[in-house]
Amino acid sequence: MSFYRELENHVHEQLSRRNFLSKTSLGLGAAAMASLLSADNSLAKKIGEKGAEAVGLPIGHPHFPPKAKRVIYLFQSGAPSQLELFDYKPKLEEMWGKDLPESVRKGQRLTGMTAGQSSFPLAASKYKFQRYGDNDMMISELMPYTSGIVNDVTFIRSMFTEAINHDPAVTFFQTGSQQGGRPSWGSWVSYGLGSDNQNMPSFVVLLSKGRGGDQPLYAKLWSNGFLPSIHQGVVFRSGPDPVFYLNNPEGIDRTSRRRMLNSLAKLQQGQFEKLLDPEINYRMAQYEMAYRMQTAVPETMDISKEPDYIFDMYGEDSRKPGTFAANCVLARKLIEKDVKFVQLYHQGWDQHGNLPNDIKTMAKSVDQASAALINDLKQRGLLDETLVVWGGEFGRGAYSQGKLTRDNYGRDHHPRSFTIWMAGAGVKKGFVYGQTDDFGYNIIKDPVHVHDFQATVMHLMGIDHEQLIFKHQGRRYRLTDVHGKVVKPLLA
Repeated sequence: MSFYRELENHVHEQLSRRNFLSKTSLGLGAAAMASLLSADNSLAKKIGEKGAEAVGLPIGHPHFPPKAKRVIYLFQSGAPSQLELFDYKPKLEEMWGKDLPESVRKGQRLTGMTAGQSSFPLAASKYKFQRYGDNDMMISELMPYTSGIVNDVTFIRSMFTEAINHDPAVTFFQTGSQQGGRPSWGSWVSYGLGSDNQNMPSFVVLLSKGRGGDQPLYAKLWSNGFLPSIHQGVVFRSGPDPVFYLNNPEGIDRTSRRRMLNSLAKLQQGQFEKLLDPEINYRMAQYEMAYRMQTAVPETMDISKEPDYIFDMYGEDSRKPGTFAANCVLARKLIEKDVKFVQLYHQGWDQHGNLPNDIKTMAKSVDQASAALINDLKQRGLLDETLVVWGGEFGRGAYSQGKLTRDNYGRDHHPRSFTIWMAGAGVKKGFVYGQTDDFGYNIIKDPVHVHDFQATVMHLMGIDHEQLIFKHQGRRYRLTDVHGKVVKPLLA
């Protein structure tokens, strides 16, 4: 019996139906609150999703049969240049050093870092591209391992966003809004689908760096926002203490912790009877989850028992805790434990100068492990039910930021067009969607907005993005705000 069911029964033993309903104006909606997170509770079923929404309960089941049971999101923070990796533009070589035509730029907004430049010289990629896969996809020499999995991948070359700076752009992708305070994507998934493993969070975050001095990441990116606190992302770190404050303090053993939680539950129950605030029970649920995680997390985070062929597949960095490669191995282990949403943030892609050297370093830090993750999931029979996403918050411009030479240049932010890729459950294989112009500057075919992308991923998880709603301060909110459409050509 899950903790949530135990707590539900305990509450019902202490509160009569008449007493419970007399203390609230929510009626049956408040009765649903007493069921907490138990999706199969008969009363919660009777009141339906609207009653659950009224008191902040997760719906706990998809709107329709999902293609993807889990998501691994390999977020490349800082915005990798699509022109060096996935979007081949020979026109830039032909016009190397010449100014970006005004007919292409069309007066579009620039950042403060390049708006003052007197010229915008076009910079071709220093790196060569070749054709790979059954559909002859053009992939950079910087991504030799990724080129080996193109038959399993869908590339979206026509992503765009309104945000032009890092913080609002990353926040937009992760929460559906450029302003902080909204629930993160993983929190929405947790709220909508609940958890398949009561010993692990449904939303886990892993952090790594490819090089130093890059854009910072903030906890708002994995915050539950106005959703109940049980849906917040939990950061797992490398080392002996993977979750802060999870281990018992010195002098406190597991039996003492159990007695403490039992006593705390009685106090919390008394407070709940008086206030009928669901957050009281959510807080207790978090305490109980932490207790169970004390056993489950160390086992999951220990990759030392992985066979040598796994480390060889993911690369030498996979033996080093805290690296992108090691986190990719952990991501696979986490979805094996039925964690629904695993978010990897990899920092280091902000390359306004010295791009040819820095992007080579960054590509090497992710290429082998990203491809290995796809192959590893595939060999375990998990790729058909797991969606893997790879990409950053925007792209990079066709012109050089600062001085241009054949061996050195930089690229400024470019929200108008960029590339991400997806592989696994429910998406087409060996497929390219969307097209940019000869300069990689504007989209000329099949644009995909951030909200469209979010709606599509939610659809693959069995969620109708227009129906997954939470009412907060008199307004109904959703991940995609009032926008977004499912991009059906991407679906298998």
